[in-house]
Amino acid sequence: MDEKKLGLGNVVSISVGLVVATSCLVSLGNGAGTLGSTFIFAMFIAMLLNMTTVASLSELNALMPNTTGGLAQYTLAALGPFPTLISMVGGYLICNTMSCGVEASIFSFSLADVIGPGIPSFAYTVIMTVIILLANLRGVDMFAKIQDIVAFLLVGSLVAMGFIGMIGIGTGVKIQQPYVLNADFKDVAAMTAVAFWLFIGAEYAIPVSKQVKNAKQNVPLGMMIGLFLIFIMQSVMIFGFHNYVEWGALADSAAPHLVYGYAVLGKAGKIWMMLVGALAVISTQNSTVNSLAVICQGMAKMNMLPKIFAKTNRHNVPWFGQVFVSALILIFGYFSDSSADMISFLILVGSVFWMISYILAHIDLLIFRKRLPKAPRNFKVPCGPLFPIIGIVGTAYMILNISSDPHEKLMIWLVTGVCFIVLGIYSALWIRFKMKMKIFKSIPLDKVLAMENDLYYYVRKSKGIWK
Repeated sequence: MDEKKLGLGNVVSISVGLVVATSCLVSLGNGAGTLGSTFIFAMFIAMLLNMTTVASLSELNALMPNTTGGLAQYTLAALGPFPTLISMVGGYLICNTMSCGVEASIFSFSLADVIGPGIPSFAYTVIMTVIILLANLRGVDMFAKIQDIVAFLLVGSLVAMGFIGMIGIGTGVKIQQPYVLNADFKDVAAMTAVAFWLFIGAEYAIPVSKQVKNAKQNVPLGMMIGLFLIFIMQSVMIFGFHNYVEWGALADSAAPHLVYGYAVLGKAGKIWMMLVGALAVISTQNSTVNSLAVICQGMAKMNMLPKIFAKTNRHNVPWFGQVFVSALILIFGYFSDSSADMISFLILVGSVFWMISYILAHIDLLIFRKRLPKAPRNFKVPCGPLFPIIGIVGTAYMILNISSDPHEKLMIWLVTGVCFIVLGIYSALWIRFKMKMKIFKSIPLDKVLAMENDLYYYVRKSKGIWK
């Protein structure tokens, strides 16, 4: 039976599904509240930078097709196990589960507020997490069905609400305010880091490329389409904001989408946007549980995580990875705070982790271009090294200017720095004593590709060799 069940539409829904999260709605409101409609330019820059990352990852996927570990395997072959383990555990596993947990808790608090007291808000997080886990344990087909439905409803609802506000046909009172609050380039550049979060995660279609029909075309095209659709949808929302909500109210709110919904359509609009938030959480968590489990499976095959992450159930699903990721989401959901300041801070911390991983992707590509210039690739980034270099420089600039507040910037660097030190110690010990490898020695490409073969896994396990 053909396992490649996913088409172009599925790739788009996966890309959109993870990107459009509750935290994105918060970032969108805060960004628009700070710059006005000028935030669209920051979004456009962020979209283009994310497209360079998607392009680089697509070429890496073309060079190493049908790999389950994605960026982990690319970096292992290019730079060695140490940067691989740090970037994947920090930039993907921790960052994604943390953001999912925070978003789930935000939605649960808002749901409890609408429904009323009686049921602890965390109970909603537990119920939603368990349902999504059980659905994903049934395999890629169920995952795709959920993702397609949720992504369609999510994007359709946001476009509809944005359009209603943009053309001014809501039941609420229209207001008069300038379109532009600040058009200074430095301010726009500083807000690009906030805008960057609005597009992060489109590459999550790559780990499931083994199940995609005509993956060499549909995976990169689907991710690009997904990013562009997100840009259009969010731009429409900003024009809707302008007509119904004062910019300052958006900047100060922990749930600007609820503020906007109430301003446009009253209580019905608030409930509608709460349901949109629910769809965003379901979509994000659905993509995260599925894709992260696949990434962990690939890393386990490389002996970079415990071998139990490689085990699958009768639906060929890496069940332990899905359970583990869901458990982490619940932990972060339990301890998260729903204040606007904390949400913004966690978003920016997560952005730094993710941006470092993106920089590594560009570096991986440049290394393989130098090391394996004639290796077959069914997709290649045009214009030589230009776009990867633009991606590296642009992303590094955003990290250095992650916040306009010097104190907040320092705290973000401090938190990420401490995390990387802890991850560095763990990674060095794991590589030295478990993998028994040199921490910075790259693995030949053919050996990394061979790790996808069950026979390779069996032989190395039986001999006790992990070199």
